Amino acid sequence: MDAYTQTVDWMFQQLPMYQRVGAQAFKKDLSRTLKLAKHLNNPHKNFKSVHIAGTNGKGSTSHMLASVFQEAGYKVGLYTSPHLKDFRERIKVNGKFIPKKSVVSFINANKDFLTENQLSFFEMTVGMAFDYFSRVKVDIAIIEVGLGGRLDSTNIITPEVSVITNIGLDHTAFLGDSIPEIAREKAGIIKDNIPVVIGEKQKETTDIFKAEAQKHNSAIYFAQDLKFSTYHTDLKGDYQNKNMNTAIAAVKILREKGWEIPEECLKNGLNSVKLHTSLQGRWDILKEKPRVICDTAHNTEGLTLVFEQLKKEKFQHLHIVLGVVNDKDLEKILPLFPKTAIYYFSKPEVPRGLEAKILQEKASEFELEGRVFNSVSEAYDAAVDAALDEDLVFVGGSTFTVAEII
Repeated sequence: MDAYTQTVDWMFQQLPMYQRVGAQAFKKDLSRTLKLAKHLNNPHKNFKSVHIAGTNGKGSTSHMLASVFQEAGYKVGLYTSPHLKDFRERIKVNGKFIPKKSVVSFINANKDFLTENQLSFFEMTVGMAFDYFSRVKVDIAIIEVGLGGRLDSTNIITPEVSVITNIGLDHTAFLGDSIPEIAREKAGIIKDNIPVVIGEKQKETTDIFKAEAQKHNSAIYFAQDLKFSTYHTDLKGDYQNKNMNTAIAAVKILREKGWEIPEECLKNGLNSVKLHTSLQGRWDILKEKPRVICDTAHNTEGLTLVFEQLKKEKFQHLHIVLGVVNDKDLEKILPLFPKTAIYYFSKPEVPRGLEAKILQEKASEFELEGRVFNSVSEAYDAAVDAALDEDLVFVGGSTFTVAEII
């Protein structure tokens, strides 16, 4: 096993990682992150940043902004989570992954400190990202919140602008089980005198965001209230229009703060997101005949948008490869799935993966019928084999399900 693989394995084993194991990995405290930042000489104070939170769309919005800044000639850091295939997807500069040797050297140099202070996978990853962005001297870093906002490890930065895409019921075990409660957690990224962009105006959250902005003397902008000329993005799916408007609103504010982003760079950046940032898993068309589409949407709001998009596709039969994690509220998401589809149930290869048999039994209560498979790849192969050229195969339900076939 090479040094990089050993290092990443060690990181995964330290303290349970939320994405893999769930609630036990979630730490409601910023003290360890601040202690790590101090140990690293506060690298987050050496670069400008944009901070992005939200239930859905924060990953796409982050990648759009990174692409626009790259197009404008800046050196751009991009921190996102989770990763699909390679841990290094989380930390990029101008679309290129952090080098393996940088991952290894960071852990080797700080291993004693990380162990003594029982830092979580997520905390040490944030520290690594900030340290790397500082070392390579990025002009700006686009920082995506991992979970929530107020107590997320990324929330030690003072950005140029804060962005909250939208609020939905997800990760309720950690963030609260109502939209207003979750909104308050996300609003925790609003900082004193720093403007904030809200992507979607929602009845239950608007007053919460306005009150929080007022408390911090922060100018607040609702992207859907702003009028823009027509722009396009290479990210497929009509739902990307909301994310694009949110990104454009952030760009307008950043221009006012002195960032030079010519109109041509805004247009080209939005149209070259995949090229500049290597983003995967958002309405990705993997093949034709049969047409195969995957999407990492995994909560009520995200899946609703995905199935609206699916209705616009032309196909004879629909085959759905489905795998979810065990803390999903199946009572809420399964009614969204089409009853006419043929299902291929599987368990993503993570400890949190829900057994395919349990998923099948629960799905049948909602008249979703299909067979159980031993793995996502087996389910995927069966769906593609069974599909006619005019059919459509959709793969989703979890980031981890998509990761296994991309």
